[in-house]
Amino acid sequence: MIYNDFFMSRQKGSINNLIWGVVSVIITSVVAFIIPRLFIVNYGSEVNGLLASIRQIYVYLALLEAGVGSASVVALYGPMGRGDKHSVNSILAATNHYYKKIGIIYALCIVVAGILYPFLLDTNIPYYICSLVIILQGAGSVMGYLVYGKYNMLLRVDNRSYVTIRLGMILSVLTDVVRIALVMNGQSIIEVQATYFFFGFLNMGYICWYIKKYYPWIDLSVKPDFEAISQKSSVFVHQISSLVFSHTDVLILTFVCGLKTVSIYTMYAAVYGILESAITITGNSVQSALGQTFNTDRVKFMKIQAAFETYYLAFVFSLFTVAGIFILPFMALYTAGADMNYVYAWIPVLFTLYQLMSYGRVTSNNIIGFAAEFKSTRWRAWLETAINLVVSLVCVFQFGIYGVLMGTVAAVFYRANDIILFANHRVLKQSAWPTYRRWIVNAVLLTLTILFFRYIPMNTDTYITLILNALWVSIVVFILFFGINSWTEKEARKTASGYLKNMLPMLPILKYFYK
Repeated sequence: MIYNDFFMSRQKGSINNLIWGVVSVIITSVVAFIIPRLFIVNYGSEVNGLLASIRQIYVYLALLEAGVGSASVVALYGPMGRGDKHSVNSILAATNHYYKKIGIIYALCIVVAGILYPFLLDTNIPYYICSLVIILQGAGSVMGYLVYGKYNMLLRVDNRSYVTIRLGMILSVLTDVVRIALVMNGQSIIEVQATYFFFGFLNMGYICWYIKKYYPWIDLSVKPDFEAISQKSSVFVHQISSLVFSHTDVLILTFVCGLKTVSIYTMYAAVYGILESAITITGNSVQSALGQTFNTDRVKFMKIQAAFETYYLAFVFSLFTVAGIFILPFMALYTAGADMNYVYAWIPVLFTLYQLMSYGRVTSNNIIGFAAEFKSTRWRAWLETAINLVVSLVCVFQFGIYGVLMGTVAAVFYRANDIILFANHRVLKQSAWPTYRRWIVNAVLLTLTILFFRYIPMNTDTYITLILNALWVSIVVFILFFGINSWTEKEARKTASGYLKNMLPMLPILKYFYK
């Protein structure tokens, strides 16, 4: 009975994570689409490219975290699943110890970046503006490391990511509303970026209050368990690989092709970033439940994992199918009146390829994380990084923006296959064919569906007609992908059906019908 209550609690947490995640993506996506266009129209493509370039600095500065957060999450799965509060406190104490050191170093790096980075840019934007924007944009992260970063790890493992998602959604909307008002009133870019710093304080205050209220047993004064997060250096290697894979393109384009090319790249990245958010939230909503089940009941995990992978892949491929159909018409509308052309037919193809392989491998990559197989996969992560950098640097001078995307596609093609094989053969001790079968089915569906809809006449000359067409096409695409996957994966369908019946009464909209 206790086990059933605990498992139902994990299901409820997963539902809350998913619901708030979806709401967050919808609201923040609508608001976030307004910002880049306002920046391009009011400040020009060069400023938009500058902001994108600065964001990459902070992605790289995040390496100072050195794998502490991810190692802590993996270490916490077992103790949280068993209800071992002493071990949880010991791990959090160790995390807090490292995070305080990181916060101080991070603050120093922000100042150094603000002084030196503007000298490296070929731009007409004044030095002091570049410098202040860099410092203001990183101040919030310093507070995170020094004060509340370790609490985010706890909420994530305890299947309460919806707390930070909900807070992030509210603060993101407020931040963007204030930024839009400042831009529309002709305020400087410095004042616009200062909003991040202000709302960062509110974020810190709420998280600390929530932990004090709902986790009164947290005690960071206990002896830190540094051994529990000893794999942080191995995790760090994987973070470097992930960072190079996800963010090197912008830095290479910044110095080889210029900020205007960066602006083109980031416009497409922003659109696909919305899909990334939806996919990440879907995966993260059940990650804690899966991680705890992996460490407590391997047989149950194997069944749930197969079902989750089936419908996760159907979801991922559905989203990118719809994106492949509508990305160019949307980009033509969105960038109308800009100071340069943003519509390029082959950029979405390469973006789709690398995003599919990147997010399609997540289910297998989670297994490696649950098993804490970071050390044994380090050299594979280094190889992915090397492939990405070498191919990108060789191709960018000849092919420009297409060259860096080619490098990313080449690297993720190798690593996606490597992760799938390692997770199935080395960790789960089973054949990788079921995973590849699901990939093949969805890839064929995606290709045929995009080709089919190219011959369907649709009016996309206005936002209203574009949205209306995207809605009915999305419904058709999702029914197609989920229907075909349910038909080809019978065991996954049975498992998913059982869990769906248990979860429906927990949905806020439907729970009253089950009383």
